[in-house]
Amino acid sequence: MAPKFGTSGLRGLVSELTPDCVAAHVLAFLAACPAGTGLCLGWDLRPSSPAIAGVVAAAARSWVVAVSLCGAMPTPALASLGCARGAAAIMVTGSHIPADRNGLKFYTPSGEITAEQQRAIEAALGPLSAPAETVECADCSGACAADYLARYVRAFGPAALLGLRIGIWDHSTVARDLLAQVVRALGGLPLPFGRSADFVPLDTEALDPAAREALARRVRDGGLDAVISADGDADRPLVVDDRGRVVPGDILGPLTARTVGARVLCTPITSNGAVDAMGFDRIRRSAIGSPKVIAAMLAEGAGCDGARVAGYEANGGFLLGFDAAGPAGPLPALMTRDAVLPAIAPLAAARARGIALSALVDDLPARFTASDRLADYPTDRAALLVAALRDDRARLGAFLSGIGTEAGRDLTDGLRLRLTGGEVVHLRPSGNAPELRCYAEAANPARAAALVRACLDRAAAAPDPGPPNPAPHGNGGMDAAADIGDTGRGGDGN
Repeated sequence: MAPKFGTSGLRGLVSELTPDCVAAHVLAFLAACPAGTGLCLGWDLRPSSPAIAGVVAAAARSWVVAVSLCGAMPTPALASLGCARGAAAIMVTGSHIPADRNGLKFYTPSGEITAEQQRAIEAALGPLSAPAETVECADCSGACAADYLARYVRAFGPAALLGLRIGIWDHSTVARDLLAQVVRALGGLPLPFGRSADFVPLDTEALDPAAREALARRVRDGGLDAVISADGDADRPLVVDDRGRVVPGDILGPLTARTVGARVLCTPITSNGAVDAMGFDRIRRSAIGSPKVIAAMLAEGAGCDGARVAGYEANGGFLLGFDAAGPAGPLPALMTRDAVLPAIAPLAAARARGIALSALVDDLPARFTASDRLADYPTDRAALLVAALRDDRARLGAFLSGIGTEAGRDLTDGLRLRLTGGEVVHLRPSGNAPELRCYAEAANPARAAALVRACLDRAAAAPDPGPPNPAPHGNGGMDAAADIGDTGRGGDGN
């Protein structure tokens, strides 16, 4: 996959993230966006990250910018540190994708770059060469995430998780030590397991059935109140409740928003519809990707006095757009995806009510989502397939045969279809990897998972789509001839 500038920054194969490519994007960022007092630089635990960080540091210093080497730390911790210092930040990470890929995420002193700033960076790109030397980053300890830890202790207090036994799935997330520190500082007992010396590309939206069962068994056998973890750079949470169920990110999002007192929520169109019945003042739907969520938050007044706006993605990454009050103290705004807040806030809320996390989740409207993807599915092919289904009613009808009948559509991002009976299926090319993504929503988790599996099976078997044959406007589609059985494939339903 050639390096691509997309959600919040650059991503591509390590072999193609050459010093020239990396330096060009760093210099374009510094030319197009404010750096404030300097640049905070961090990286994740994948093997290629320290060397790429060395190129970033050298390029930034060639621009006469003061660079603080912050070491391996979570992306939201780095962004929070930059905001506190009035500095920009660059995180070297490929997030959840495999170790043969990597990338850069960019932050201004105000937080994650906006869609407008992203376009400005792309416009500033030029044929620039990398500096002759790089900076050694392999053994740098730099700034720690102490302020990030203190953020949650101040907000939730030392007894927020008192008495809870919480498993910490270490794997290779850069937040693995910090998650244990947070749990301990809030009064809980952290029980780490599964630390890996090799990088694990954990996609919290597409956890495989074997991993789900292993986590459920860990909860049962250990008498745990929850298991928490995060993806590689810790901007996507993973939470397993006391019954061994993965709590979807788009359930953690509104639970967290309710805990911190948000009144207006911005979230992508793929997010669970249960939020619509949870009593918030307004729900604003956006296209997928944190820049789109941030744009919606800014349009709703995030950062303005009195505007209690928050955002979250379906993967659970939570953006706090106002200075909130936690149960014990202040919780400053953080306009970037965070995995720690949505991992601890629902647990703290459940404990404060004297109930288990599972009971807090079960109290929500019964609406379940699932998602998965076809990996190594060329982006062009995914785009052509989605376009063909969008524009050719007969082709779409054949694709949906045995699945359902279209009752409406939303083209905000890909093809999101509302089926008769209220179910939803949504197909879209991934914005940052060669994948075809599928999301579904239904009245029970097995049905949602079956919808995803059926759609992805048909997409995998479909020949390369040719030009579509547009049909007359209308809902079209064929009536379902047969229902889908439970495939046994886990989804993100709760």
